[in-house]
Amino acid sequence: MKILMQTFLGIDYPTLWFLIVGGLFSGYAILDGFDLGAGAWHLFFKDDRSRRIALNAVGPVWDGNEVWLVIGGGALFAGFPEAYATLFSAMYIPFILFLGFLIFRAVSIEFRGKENMKWWRNTWDVCYSVSSAMLALLLGVVLGNVLIGITMNEEFVFTGQWLEFLNPYALSVGLTTLALFMVHGAIYLTMKTEGILFEKVVRLLRRAIIFFVLTFLLVTVISIFYFPHLTDRFISNPVLFVVPVLAFLSIANVPRLASKGKYLWSFIFSALSISFLLILVAIELYPTIILDRGDMQHSLDIYNAASSEKALGIMLTITAIGFPLVVAYTIFVYRTFWGKVKLDEMSY
Repeated sequence: MKILMQTFLGIDYPTLWFLIVGGLFSGYAILDGFDLGAGAWHLFFKDDRSRRIALNAVGPVWDGNEVWLVIGGGALFAGFPEAYATLFSAMYIPFILFLGFLIFRAVSIEFRGKENMKWWRNTWDVCYSVSSAMLALLLGVVLGNVLIGITMNEEFVFTGQWLEFLNPYALSVGLTTLALFMVHGAIYLTMKTEGILFEKVVRLLRRAIIFFVLTFLLVTVISIFYFPHLTDRFISNPVLFVVPVLAFLSIANVPRLASKGKYLWSFIFSALSISFLLILVAIELYPTIILDRGDMQHSLDIYNAASSEKALGIMLTITAIGFPLVVAYTIFVYRTFWGKVKLDEMSY
């Protein structure tokens, strides 16, 4: 298989595994991104019926979407164990917080409808909305730290301060991620709601787009002027500028299509925007996985962080079998629950 990959694709196992891990996390960002965004809007809906409809819009799919995160984390651990160990030791606090908010979000969805008391439902509504927003924010914070690097020694052991991850750049990327997911989630809700709730979601979508554009411009300016290593590859290879151009065009198409009421196409371009932005991240980093903020010569790349080629080859075979099954299941679930939400006795 290795010979076939190198002959027909022209890439080696570590590069291929880098693409697989990136693809899995992109799938997670697209799929779980919209239900995190929808959850972040939850408290903006004031009456119980609207909140139930919004909750049931993501109810059949949210847990399946999180499967992509589990698979992505497993792929990172299996393919690049050194990078996995360094990243999780450096980002221990945000990852623990992330796990905690994942638990509270799941519990909120399942517990909210178990009792009819107003205080009970309001309590879980707050937990659900705050958890969804914080999950999106924390994902962006981790991504921001990956982009600018962490402090580590020659043995790739984290040597920074325990709150180092709370730097201004990472927080700005976190806010941008939250804004992007809120746009993505609002578009999804327009396809699942109708009537007065639909009109409210449309208004919220306009606010989310403004919020995202402002934060995205802020992160872009900071990246260009304060972290030149993020643009070096594009300057040395001008042909790569096609990716940011496609990203900007995709982002611009989101409000254009939404203003015309073409919400399905707007959702597709929102998903493409997430994909192109993560492709930008991959181009900026490759072949590095974890940058050393102090000395980039000590950074972890796809070669010194990878498992053995035999292990990568075996896991590639397993991925080739399992990945189509996950995709097939995802398509089946979305086709089954397609259309506007209708409340019944089985609803949350």
